[in-house]
Amino acid sequence: MHKETVLVIEDDKNIARLVKYNFDRAGFACLVAATGEDALHLTGRERVDLILLDLMLPGMDGFEVCRRLKKAGARTSSTPIIILTARGEEVDRIVGFELGADDYVVKPFSPRELVLRARAILRRRKQEEPAPDVLEAGKLAVDVARRRVTVSGKDVELTKLEFDLLATLLRRRGRVQTRETLSADVWDMSSDVATRTIDTHIKRLRQKLGKAGAQIETVRGLGYRFSEDTTR
Repeated sequence: MHKETVLVIEDDKNIARLVKYNFDRAGFACLVAATGEDALHLTGRERVDLILLDLMLPGMDGFEVCRRLKKAGARTSSTPIIILTARGEEVDRIVGFELGADDYVVKPFSPRELVLRARAILRRRKQEEPAPDVLEAGKLAVDVARRRVTVSGKDVELTKLEFDLLATLLRRRGRVQTRETLSADVWDMSSDVATRTIDTHIKRLRQKLGKAGAQIETVRGLGYRFSEDTTR
C-alpha cells in the first residue's frame, strides 16, 4: 500500500524530530529539510503529498519558499501546505493564505491535532479530484459546464461574477479565501478591487441563495469560507 509522503521544512531539530515521529507513527512517509533551498531541491526529485512549512528558516524564509512552491508550473503548485510557525500575528496568517497555504498552525502545537489536520486536507483534496461537472453542497447545486445554479431544484439567476465567486468558494470549501485571493482569482485583478466590492457581491450572493447562502461564512480579519456543513 502506498504511503502518503509528508515533507517537513523545519530548522529546529527537536521540532522536526517530534513531527517526523508522529507522522511516521500515523502511517506516513516523512521527509525532513532544514532549509528552504534543501526543500526545493528535494521536491524536484521526490513526490510529496503534503508540506509542513516553518516561516523562520535560515536563508530563504518560509514565505518565499511557499511562493516558489506555489509558482505556476512548479511540480508542487497543487501540493497542500500547512504553515507551522511561532508567528501567530494576523498579518502573517493573511500573507500565508494569500500565498496559497491550506492551513496555518501556531507553535506550540498538538502533534495529534496536526496529524488530524493533515489527514483532513488530504481527504478534501482527494474528494476535489477530478473536478466534478456539478458541485453540490446540501440543497445547493452548481453545474459548472452549464453555468446553472439551483437550490432545492429551483433555478437561481446569478451574474457572471456571482457565479464565478460561488464556484470558486465551493471548489475550495473549508478553506479560507482572503479578499485579495478572490480579487485575483475571480476578478483576475490584484487588490485593486475594493474590499467593499467583494463584500457587496458576497452579500448579494447570500441573498439570492436564500438559506443556502448561510454556508458562505465570514472569517473575521481574513475573508470568506464555504462551510463544509451541508445541513443548512
